[in-house]
Parts: sequence; C-alpha cells; structure tokens
Amino acid sequence: MDRRHVAALLAYADRLDPTRAPADKAAAAERLTQWADLLSDVAHAAPHPEGRHWDASQAVRRHIATSPYPIKPSDVSRPWHDFRRDILSRHVDPAPAVDPDDEQAYRAALATTRHAIETGAAVAQPRTALPAGTREDRDRAAADRLAQFGGYVPRSVADALAKHRPGMTERRRLAVAGQPDPYNVPCPWGACRAATGQKCQTAGRPRHNFHPARLTAAARQEQPA
Repeated sequence: MDRRHVAALLAYADRLDPTRAPADKAAAAERLTQWADLLSDVAHAAPHPEGRHWDASQAVRRHIATSPYPIKPSDVSRPWHDFRRDILSRHVDPAPAVDPDDEQAYRAALATTRHAIETGAAVAQPRTALPAGTREDRDRAAADRLAQFGGYVPRSVADALAKHRPGMTERRRLAVAGQPDPYNVPCPWGACRAATGQKCQTAGRPRHNFHPARLTAAARQEQPA
C-alpha cells in the first residue's frame, strides 16, 4: 500500500474506534509514517482464484470488532501474508514466454509473475488436477501405456538395456508413474518445435529434459474433455 491507501485505512479505523484516534496532527503524521513503512508490502485489495478477496479495510474492521486491544500494523500484515501464502499454494506457474534455457531470464519472469499475483496485479492460475480415479484405474492405464512399447521385458533385461534406450526408458518410467508422456505431443516452444516422438532440442542438440510448455501440453492432452 502507498501512503494514500494507508491514510484512508487509518481514517477508516478512526471512524470505527474514535477513542483511539491520535490526539493531534503531529501524532497522526507520525502514525501514518510508521504504518506506511510497515505496510508497504501489503496490498490494499487483491483477488483470490476461488472468489474470496482480500480487503485491508476488512482486516481492520475484523480486529476492531473482535479484539479489545488497539490495532497495530501487524493486525493487517499478518492476515495479508496468510492470504498471500494461500494464493501461491494454489497457483501453478505457467511457462513464461522466454527461452527456458536462459535460466536468469526464466527465473526473473517467474518472479515477476509471482510478485504480480502477490500484489493483486494478476490473478493466480489454479492447479488443475487430473481425475484421481481408483488404484485399479491407474494401474490399468499404466499397463495400457506400457503395452504400446512392446511385450513384457524382464526387469533385469530392461535395466541392462536402459542406457542404450534412454528415450524408451524414460517413457516407461513416466507410464509407471502415471505421468503425462511429452513424446505424445510436439513441443510448442518456438525455438524447439520437436516433433511427436522426438526429444526437445536446444540449438539443434537433444536436451536431457523437456521444455515446460511441452509438459503442459502433454498434461492438457490427457485431461478428459
């Protein structure tokens, strides 16, 4: 909040509890400076992905209505930080529109997005869970995916061949873990565009992992319509 928001918040608190208002302008100015400093990282309002919203004035109202003690900046900042943690716990970071191989730029983009969510400038993207199903359903789905890779191979043989077939080994691992298979979709990242069944690339060389955008596309494809 900036000083304007804090001043409005304090004026609201004084209307609700006039007995605790500062005695003179000097005291009021000193209180405003203190509160503005301590609440500089608190949003005056922010949305919530489930429809609940943060409003600093409601934190003030709730404290004055329920507590016999004078209100302090922490009575506003503490519930705000609880609200912020709840939002971030429900948020899934979308792949930033920067090259994921540029780690510094990628991390900066993620930090910018999270800061915007924390301050209410952007709405959190909620996590979309795949249907849980039963244990039998998950085992059957894993077995169906493994069957696509050929007949049964003893574990000892599969382990011996793993280093010679890294792609197949990774696909089997994903199937057993019940995770989406990125090989089933082409990579949508503009600097890669690896075709279905091929590994992602960086500067024309195969990567040891997949671009985040491809992982997102694979998960989206496996969700029911």
